[in-house]
Amino acid sequence: MSKPPLKPVLQKPPGYKDPNCPVAQPGFRPPPRKPVLPASFHPKKRKSSCCRVCCCSFCIFFFILFLLMIICGAVFYLWFDPKLPGFHVQSFRISRFNVTKKPDGTYLNAATKTRLEVKNPNGKMTYYYGDTEVDVSVGVGGDETELGTTTVPEFTLGKQNTTSLKVETKASYKLVVDGVGSRLLTRYRSKTLLVNLEARTKVGLGVAGLKIGMVGVTVKCDGITMKQLDGGDMPKCVINILKW
Repeated sequence: MSKPPLKPVLQKPPGYKDPNCPVAQPGFRPPPRKPVLPASFHPKKRKSSCCRVCCCSFCIFFFILFLLMIICGAVFYLWFDPKLPGFHVQSFRISRFNVTKKPDGTYLNAATKTRLEVKNPNGKMTYYYGDTEVDVSVGVGGDETELGTTTVPEFTLGKQNTTSLKVETKASYKLVVDGVGSRLLTRYRSKTLLVNLEARTKVGLGVAGLKIGMVGVTVKCDGITMKQLDGGDMPKCVINILKW
């Protein structure tokens, strides 16, 4: 018995769509899945780690530097026992004090001589002084009147040493208010005239043969009466460091 002949397979024509297959929506694509990597494969943030290391290094460096400065300062203070210099008004004289009233105003003529004592109480340090500018005035408040300015040349004050600075000033035909001139003359005659001195200079330290920096210093001697000085008092002046 002979087999039936095989039917030839028909080729699908172009553009043929199988009705049994689901139709895919146009433009839709499923999102790609990210591969899951183990923790050891995650990249490390090297930049932030370097910044943290640098910051920590700088902090440690400055802390050590600050600690060394404190230790050096403590050793210096304990070894040298530094003390501020002392300033006293040793004497004050007014060799001329004339108040003259004229039609065009009141004029003051005055000349002063002051002795300013400077003392170095340190046994291991030397003081170096630059040029010292000294102002002299009399009176207080609205009556305060300048009697001149002079400059004392630079000098050196050795260990546990004392020196006396000579300060001379004068005011020639200085115009003052009529009432101020009369009050100053009255107080001068009664020796209740208030004297004010202000000295501005720069001071440096000498330690073990080394000269250490110069800092600005202002010395004020205010409210001193001539009666005090005539009685032998030596009023102490106030020192302001780093104030010019």
